[in-house]
Amino acid sequence: MYPVDPIYTVAMTENQRTWFYAEYEAARKDEIIGVLLAIVLGGLGVHQFYLRRDGLGILYLLFSWTSIPMFIGWIDAFFMPGRVRRYNALQAAHISAQILATSSKSDSRCSACGRLTNPTAMFCNNCGASVTPTALTTQSA
Repeated sequence: MYPVDPIYTVAMTENQRTWFYAEYEAARKDEIIGVLLAIVLGGLGVHQFYLRRDGLGILYLLFSWTSIPMFIGWIDAFFMPGRVRRYNALQAAHISAQILATSSKSDSRCSACGRLTNPTAMFCNNCGASVTPTALTTQSA
């Protein structure tokens, strides 16, 4: 596992942090692969597709019959490590925001069986009892 800036996981529980690292490992890109793609297949714009910059990748493909994209691909090889790091940082910020937004929803439990239920549900899926959100029960008590 590659080190990730801890700013993305500072407000997470251990389960959320594990979830974050699993999602991040699936979404991250490797700098060396980006550089190699820029050197070897830079004339076709494969390194742009690798970073999901499809518009630039298509532009490289359109001009691939000339030698211009090949020279630009060689130049891009020097900038690829920084672009890959920026891409990975954006992915980490997005994954972190999604996990924190998903986990911040209040959990509602069934008063009869005590199992977690959907916060918007009116009845428990397990026992069929009426469900009242925890925020409402604490305010009325």
